[in-house]
Parts: sequence; C-alpha cells; structure tokens
Amino acid sequence: MANFIVDFFKEPPIKEEIQDKAVVDKMYRHWTWRIFISCYLAYIIAHLCRKNIAVALPFIGQDLGYTNTQLGILGSSLYMTYGIGKFCNGILADRSNVRTFLPTAMIISAIANLCFAFSAVFITPGHVSFFGLPSATILLWVLTFFWGANGWFQSMIFPPIAKALSYWLSKSERATKWSIWSTSHQLGVFATVMLSGILIGKLGWKMAFGIEAVIVTITGLILFWSLRDKPQSIGLPDIDIYRNEPIEEKKEAEIQKMSYFEMFRKFIVCNKILWLLSIAYAFVYVIRFGTEDWFVKYLMEYKGDSLAIATAKLSSLAVVGSIGAIAAGWFSDRSKSGSRIPINIYFFMGLGTCIFLFHINKIDAFDYILAALIGAFTAGPQLLLGGVCALEATSKQVASAALGFAGMFGYVGAVLSASGTGFMIDMFQAKFNNGWLGAIIFWISSAVIGIIMCLIILAYSSHQAKKAQLETAEVKAEADEQEPVKQ
Repeated sequence: MANFIVDFFKEPPIKEEIQDKAVVDKMYRHWTWRIFISCYLAYIIAHLCRKNIAVALPFIGQDLGYTNTQLGILGSSLYMTYGIGKFCNGILADRSNVRTFLPTAMIISAIANLCFAFSAVFITPGHVSFFGLPSATILLWVLTFFWGANGWFQSMIFPPIAKALSYWLSKSERATKWSIWSTSHQLGVFATVMLSGILIGKLGWKMAFGIEAVIVTITGLILFWSLRDKPQSIGLPDIDIYRNEPIEEKKEAEIQKMSYFEMFRKFIVCNKILWLLSIAYAFVYVIRFGTEDWFVKYLMEYKGDSLAIATAKLSSLAVVGSIGAIAAGWFSDRSKSGSRIPINIYFFMGLGTCIFLFHINKIDAFDYILAALIGAFTAGPQLLLGGVCALEATSKQVASAALGFAGMFGYVGAVLSASGTGFMIDMFQAKFNNGWLGAIIFWISSAVIGIIMCLIILAYSSHQAKKAQLETAEVKAEADEQEPVKQ
C-alpha cells in the first residue's frame, strides 16, 4: 500500500527529448495553455471549499450560539494548518507529480468540508452533554478539527500549481501571466461568495457546504485528465531553452550539482531577502483575511445591510481585486528602478486609506467603490511579495518550497487576522461599545506595518547592491594591478 502511494505521487521520469521542432512547437502551444487554464480553474473552484465559511460565519454563530472570539478560533484553525502545510507540502510538491498531487488535494478537501458541515447534524448544542462538557463546546472543537484538517488539504493545492507555472512559463512572460493567474483567487472568492450566499439563503449553511464539496470533487476528477507535470516529462525541452531566454550558465551548472537539501538551504533557509519578503507578506494576509472573512458580518451588524447587499459588496472587493493584481504586475515589470518593492508601498498606502474611508462612509453606493479598491490594493502586494518577488529571490528547482515558505508566513498573518479581529471586536465592544472600530484599527495598523517592512527591504537591498558593486570594483582593481606583471 505504501509503495502504491509513493508511486502514485512520484514525479514522472524525464522522457527522451523530441527532436522535431514542428512537433515541439505544436505541443508547447497546446500544453502551455492547457496547463495554465487547468491551474487557473482549479484555484477558482478550490475556493468553494475554503472561502465558503466567510458567508456562513454569521449563520454558524447564530445557529450554534458562538461568540465572535469563538468564531475567530474556528476560522483561524484553517489558517494555522494551511500556513504550516503550505510550506511542508511545497517541499513535497517539488518532487511530486502535479497531475496526481493537485486533484487528490481537492478531493480530500471536499471530504473534509462534508465532515465539517454534517458534524453539526450529529452534535446538537444544548441537547446533550459529553464527558461533563456542554455539547456546544464539544461541537466547537469538532468543527475546529475538521476545518483545520481542511486547511491542511487546501494547502496541498497551491504548491503543485506554483511548480507547474514555474516550469511551463519562461522568465520573460512569467510576471505578466502569473499576475493573470493570480486573478483566480479574486474570481474564486467572488464565485464562492455569490454561490454560498444563494445556497445558504435557500438551503441553509450545511447543505451549501455539501453542494460545493460535490463541485470541487468533480473538478478534481477532471484535473486527473487535463494536467501534466513539467515539460520534460512529456519529451519537451526546458521552457527557458525553448524560448531562447538568457540563462546564467554558471549558476545553472552550480544548481545542477546541488542536492535538493543544498538548494533548500541556500535558496530558502539562508535567503535573507526571502525572509524579509515573507514577514512583509504576513501583514498583507492580516488585511486580506480580515476583510474577506469578516466583511459580511461587519456590513450586516455595523451598517445594517441585508445578506444579499453584504455579499454583493464583498463580491465587488473580490472582482476588482483581480484588476489590482494585474496592475501591480504590469507596473512592477516597468519599474525604472528594477525593484518591485515601491509598488507595494503605494498599494499599502492606498489600502489603509480605503479601509478608513469605508468605515466612515455613509453613502451606500460609495461602499461598492471603496470595497473594490480595498480588493485591488490588497491583491497587488499579495501577488508581488509572496509570489513573483519570492520566486525571483530563489530558484525554480525549489519554487514550491519557496512560495510555500512565504505562504506559511502569510498564514501566520491569517491566524493573527482571524483570532485578532474577533478579539479586537469583543474588546472594543466591551470597553467602548463600538466593536467594529477595533477591527478597523487592527487592519489599518497592519497596512502601516507593511509599509515599514517594505522600507526595510528597500534599505537592505540597496545595501546589498552597493556591497556587490564594491566587491566587483575591488576584483577589477586587483586584475588591473596584476596586468603589467603578466606582460
């Protein structure tokens, strides 16, 4: 059984390279788009079993009688396991078959969603006591367990996608197409919010979870057919060689001699830039999940919106967020300084400003615009800090692990967001009778800290660049001094 599992997920062998250029051209045209579309749709659908809780949260609290702090603990369970799992599964994905790893993750995540939803059918709060504890307490920990398990399986979805995009997209097109792919997150949130709102309104939150789990399972089965591992596994040359991209031959030769552990140590563990990017990325996620997971509840309780209006406003945040991701990628590719970090600073500034204006705004129509801008300003740093910047700071041989490492920090921020937002709401409600002000202050403070972290990255990068220039000048000076001796 163990051998079967290993063989099932094992990275396929490299096939003999096809020599017919016409065949290679045709296969690359077909498979590049097929892989890209498969990864794009997979990530959209995967959100049905992850972001559904954002819409269900008010109804779970109402149905089961949980406080905001308890709901925060429940929501943060996914982020804790997702963050750790994203890193661990990133290491596994680097040496696994994309074709089997990704679909399996989606199907198991769907099963975890079913277990989560129907736990509340078998354990009814206030009716039965287990081991001297109220059934509501037992149910909370059962729900937390299954939602945490779902987080682990969801964390298996992005790493194989990161691997696929790293191997199927060349350097010159990677930033642009990666920014396009990143819109799958915003569309996934949009689709989930809209579908969950309709299903919960008509069938209740438990049935909504069940129907969405079925959709994710069917998608997983389709991915077994549509996906392939890296180009070399079907006889195609490396994408950078095929596209005639400039390659640092010395660096590539050095990498080929390194074991995976040596690459992991050099490009991840000892990579200071990656560490700094990952810390900054954590504060993006504080805001991202604070707004995504709590906006429906915020709008219904603080602004008095109905479920339909609240989900519509959250949907505008998700949809326009995709434009923000593309804009961030486009502007950063054309940055005269060559650094993508200043773009993140501008986006953080816009984000903090829009959150403040959203809270004080009294014009309902303007809420849609501000929510959309919040989505756009969040999506930019999300794409750059934990995606393109992290990938460029490392090597594609450890791409899944590197992005998983950044993602782990992101979900540390997500855990802080879920539990911290709930805590701030309850604390400000008790002390100032204005709970949601605490959430707003928490999110704006995270944007300010994000700006500070980006400034630190800029300062460190500048220092490293000057140091490299100085070393180069010293080597050149030594060579110039030795030149007369050779003559």
